[in-house]
Amino acid sequence: MTLAAGDRLAVHGGTPVRGTRPWPRWPRPARGAIAALEEVLDSGRWSIASPYDGRPTREQLFAADFAGYLGSRHCVPTASGTAALTTALEACGVGAGDEVIVPALSWAASASTILGVNAVPVFADVAPDTLCLDPAAAEAAITPATRAIVVVHLYSALADLDALRAVADRHGLALIEDSAQAHGATYRGRKAGTFGDVGTFSMHHTKVLSSGEGGAAVTDDARLARRMEHLRADGRCRTARPPAVGMPELVETGELMGSNRCLSEFQSALLSAQLKELDAQNDVRRTNAALLDALLTDQGLCPQVSSAGTTRRTYFGYAVRLPEDDFRHIPSAAVGEALTAELGLAVRPVYRPLYASPLYDPASRRRFDLGRDHLKRVDPGRYDLPASNRAARTFLTFHHAALLGDTSDVLAIAEAFRRVLAGREQLAP
Repeated sequence: MTLAAGDRLAVHGGTPVRGTRPWPRWPRPARGAIAALEEVLDSGRWSIASPYDGRPTREQLFAADFAGYLGSRHCVPTASGTAALTTALEACGVGAGDEVIVPALSWAASASTILGVNAVPVFADVAPDTLCLDPAAAEAAITPATRAIVVVHLYSALADLDALRAVADRHGLALIEDSAQAHGATYRGRKAGTFGDVGTFSMHHTKVLSSGEGGAAVTDDARLARRMEHLRADGRCRTARPPAVGMPELVETGELMGSNRCLSEFQSALLSAQLKELDAQNDVRRTNAALLDALLTDQGLCPQVSSAGTTRRTYFGYAVRLPEDDFRHIPSAAVGEALTAELGLAVRPVYRPLYASPLYDPASRRRFDLGRDHLKRVDPGRYDLPASNRAARTFLTFHHAALLGDTSDVLAIAEAFRRVLAGREQLAP
């Protein structure tokens, strides 16, 4: 498959596959979002630390909505996905010197949150097709210092939760399920985030459920939920019964010191509105992704797959592996730039392995200098994992907003891949 003589790729001045029509916008306000925000604006209560006014907070309402949506008993909203993960780690007892196993292919917060509680991230390799934590690699990384496993559902794939839950149980470890990219996905009919001791979510600008910033931690364990409530609200917790109007609803129990990682009332109101449209939006993404899978597979590409127990996927990002033999000497970043030029849509390599990421550098912050031995344990230079390295070389991804378009958008993406594959010699260094 080659381009016609003289036919240049758009990155080299040729005509792009897709014109200037904008891609679907993200995030976009749900019906009722503006009214919900205006109600909070006029309420006089913008924070859960505000005096009680006789009504449940918007945060309480969102927590109930999200817990009900997931089928979880408890939901503790937080200021960000990073805050949710930090809170989950501390609630599960992770602390100074403990080791936490985490996939090497993930966003930087998967490791920096572990550092932030004075623990040691231990990177394990990923499964080559799902890009999620390999259960065998996770088990091989366990030592007497291991306290927890953090599993990350990445882009559009769910990890092998059956195997990872079994590994955690076999070794008496906490399993924390980072579902920041998997809102609404299901595994054996249950929502992602409900298989771990704690499930965490991000509601960042980019996520399929967004309030700009925000997060949540969910659990079926009342003890863990109470610990997380304290940890995210400076050691305070709601009273068992509502206080008198005008009095604080959060009380200083003295049970556990915490930090301020609370979600605002504005964000909570926005999330309750956005949640109502999540499933319908996920359905559109899923339908378009299935069509794109078929079109790209016909071209010899390999779309990311999900673990065998997956019953419904969601798409934070669409990820696909290039034919390695055809692009062995062409950097994936160069292929992404060519596709971006054809589509007017950012197409990028997947995350770098955390041990090779400029965003993960413990030595750059003095707070992590807990002595020579600790710095040696958290040194990313001691890792070199083959599946993670290969994924970074061969996989490309684009944001889920593009999957909210119509069939013509999907066909344009497929055509851009066809053109770049056919004109790959133009990208050779």
